[in-house]
Amino acid sequence: MDLSHSPEDLAFRDEVRAFIRDNLPSHIRAKVAAGQHLAKEDYVTWQKLLHGRGWMAPHWPVAWGGCDWTPVQRHIFDEELNFGNTPRIMPFGTKMLAPVLLQFGTEAQKRRYLPKILASEEWWCQGYSEPGAGSDLAGLKTRAERKGDRYVVTGQKTWTTLAQYADWMFVLVRTDPAAKKQEGISFILMDMRSKGVTVRPIRTIDGSQEINDVFLDGVEVPVENLVGEENKGWTCAKYLLGYERSGIAGIAYSKKMLEKLRKVAADETIGGRPLLEHPPFREKMARVEIELMALEYTNLRALANETKGVVPGPEPSILKVRGTEIQQAITELFVEAAGPYALPFLPEALEGGSNVESIGPEGAAAFAPHYLNWRKTSIYGGSNEIQKNIVSKILLRA
Repeated sequence: MDLSHSPEDLAFRDEVRAFIRDNLPSHIRAKVAAGQHLAKEDYVTWQKLLHGRGWMAPHWPVAWGGCDWTPVQRHIFDEELNFGNTPRIMPFGTKMLAPVLLQFGTEAQKRRYLPKILASEEWWCQGYSEPGAGSDLAGLKTRAERKGDRYVVTGQKTWTTLAQYADWMFVLVRTDPAAKKQEGISFILMDMRSKGVTVRPIRTIDGSQEINDVFLDGVEVPVENLVGEENKGWTCAKYLLGYERSGIAGIAYSKKMLEKLRKVAADETIGGRPLLEHPPFREKMARVEIELMALEYTNLRALANETKGVVPGPEPSILKVRGTEIQQAITELFVEAAGPYALPFLPEALEGGSNVESIGPEGAAAFAPHYLNWRKTSIYGGSNEIQKNIVSKILLRA
């Protein structure tokens, strides 16, 4: 695979960069750059701008609103979004549910849901994890009993990201409790406004409220909201997780954060010299940068294979493990670079429009909360320990 940028690639990069510069509202750009919390309208505003340009879901088939881009162009696009301080595109509809619908959904389901996902008219969340069924997802107990043309769903989902904003949730439910763990599971689409749905926020260690418990008390779901076959939802679940884990790698985001870290380390001093020149710290940064570069090439190879229709092997799990380990290492280095300035807990500084006086390096108020929050990355999407088992099984089988 040729990874050098052609003149067409460079022109494409300039086009994306100019679009971000000319269209991203300045107040949203400032919030992202400062690591502040974003409101739902911040995400939706940016996603609608991308949709208007035809860039909301470039990985979708062209017939459904995607782009006929090369792997390198998709990589450039991702990089420019991150370096341009844009809100991330919410993945639950575009990058997780949509591939499942395109692969397993009926034509009626595709026509009903995909256009609204593309236009950001409906916000989705993921109903996978349960108390006692996280990495061991097949142990889920949420029950869906079929009664005529409806499923009646009872159970609890947890760690449901941004469920407080969601209009819909894709849910794994057990439709045959007598079947083996990976069998008897179905994949259904649930309207969050249905009677019996209760969302209860969970405050995380950094003080934010991005995750939730979702309680399902006799929620009625039309049978036509079943995706794929009844009791065969595990196939849909695994297919979705492949896309989720690749996205969790966050390579472009890590590159942006490393660049920001380099600026912080150049301004902070130790023994009268910039921290960036301090051998132990410089060595840590170099190690992370080398690992990130290796992961970037692995990701590009995976994108190239995906374009050719090659079924992914261990790549999604490898990207997930190494990507999250690198992310966590970068957040640790931010805290180390800020030193005592990372200690004050200033939650007000993480809200848009805050006039709280900055302490230490620019954006230091977000360093410790970011470090604490990102302990989660090696857990969600299937814990890294589980992913290492998956990689070993695939490679040993080969």
